[in-house]
Amino acid sequence: MEARLDLFGNATAAKFLKHINSAGKVLDGTGLPHSTQELVKIRASQINGCGFCLDMHTKDAAAAGETVQRLTLVAAWREAKVFTDAERAALALAEQGTRIADAAGGVSDEVWADAAKHYDEDQLAALVSLIALINTYNRLNVMVQLPAGDYQVGMFG
Repeated sequence: MEARLDLFGNATAAKFLKHINSAGKVLDGTGLPHSTQELVKIRASQINGCGFCLDMHTKDAAAAGETVQRLTLVAAWREAKVFTDAERAALALAEQGTRIADAAGGVSDEVWADAAKHYDEDQLAALVSLIALINTYNRLNVMVQLPAGDYQVGMFG
């Protein structure tokens, strides 16, 4: 399988990716745990069917010490006992933030309040930004059918 468009070779796409990658760097040092960030990226990518992002973020999470059990259970996080209450709140927010079109009203007050119990304002801002960002990457990759499987940890710097 080949991508419909070379996102890395096309000047316009590469320039756009440079800017959204820079936006992602803002999230470093926000206090939002790295493991939570990877779980959120994985869950949104599962919902959106982005194989490239799933390949990347499961490998990155594993390299950072995430367990196979937790990675396997992200799709069924509600039934899994391996996630903290804070991670569950982040995953719920990621799901509703990703599925905005599926539910009138977007993110419920209940899901927002639960997230706000576990994260301060800067962490919430980082979480909301992260969900928006991974959804952007997912949509780019799904539209151009970027193939999955070749990602190597750290290959993007």
